[in-house]
Amino acid sequence: MAAPVALVQGASRGLGTQFCKYILQNKPLANVIATCRNPDGAVELQGLAGQHPDRLTVLQLNVNSEADIREAADWVKRSFGRLDLMVNSSALLHPSGRGETSLRDVYAQGVITTFTTNTVGPLVMAKYFAPLLQKGGGGFGRQPKENAKRHSGIIVNITAKVGSIGDNGLGGWYSYRMSKAALNMATKNLSIELGRGQPKVVCVCLHPGTVDTNLSKPYHRNVPEGKLFSAERSAEYLMAIVDGLDVEKTGKAYNWDGTQLPW
Repeated sequence: MAAPVALVQGASRGLGTQFCKYILQNKPLANVIATCRNPDGAVELQGLAGQHPDRLTVLQLNVNSEADIREAADWVKRSFGRLDLMVNSSALLHPSGRGETSLRDVYAQGVITTFTTNTVGPLVMAKYFAPLLQKGGGGFGRQPKENAKRHSGIIVNITAKVGSIGDNGLGGWYSYRMSKAALNMATKNLSIELGRGQPKVVCVCLHPGTVDTNLSKPYHRNVPEGKLFSAERSAEYLMAIVDGLDVEKTGKAYNWDGTQLPW
C-alpha cells in the first residue's frame, strides 16, 4: 500500500498544527499537506516543515477563496494523485472575537463572514478534494474485510457542541451556532453522496471539546476544571476517533470522547 496522504486545512496554529504533529509522529510513512492563509507567518508550522522536509508540505490556502482551494487541489493531484484524509479545522467565532449574546449584537455581515469560514469553506473544500479522496488507499480509519464496506478516504469537519440543535439549552452565539449547525448538515449530505457505490468516503463532524486557543479564550473562566484541553490533548482524542472510523460511522457527529453528539 502506498504511503497515506493527509491534508489539514487551517494548520497554522492551535488544533490544526497539532493534527499535523500527531500524524507525523504516529503515522511514520504518512505525507502531510498543511494549508493556511499566510505560510510565511506560520512560524511553528514552518519549523515543523524543517524537521520533516520530505513528509510535510505547507501550502497557501485561504478557505474563503475558491480559487485558492482549486489551486491546492490541483497541486495535490499533480504531486500525489490521491488523498486519504482531509481535516477542516479553521474556524471563526465571530469577526468581533466574541459571540453574540443577544439579538442586539447580531449584524448581517458578521453572520455572513462567520458562515463563509465555518460552513462554505469546508463545503467547497469537499467539492474539489472529494475526487482525490475517492482515489485514496484508505490509509486512515479501520478497514473491514468485506470490500463492499471499505472506504477510500475520510473527511473530518471540526464542529462544536454549541452547533447541536438538540443540545442547545442556553441560546446566544447566533453566528457560530448557526454556522456549525449548517456544517453538520453539509457533512450529513456529503456522507450520503460520497457513500454511494464504490469507492466510499467517510464524512464525520468531530467536537474537540473546549480547547485552549484564542477562539475560546474569552470564555475560559466558565469552563469546568479539567475540561479545558490543550490543543495537543484534543488532537490526540480526535485522532483516536479517526483511527476507529469506518463506513458504519459516517454521517454522524462525535464528541471528543467518542460519544455521539445529537444533531
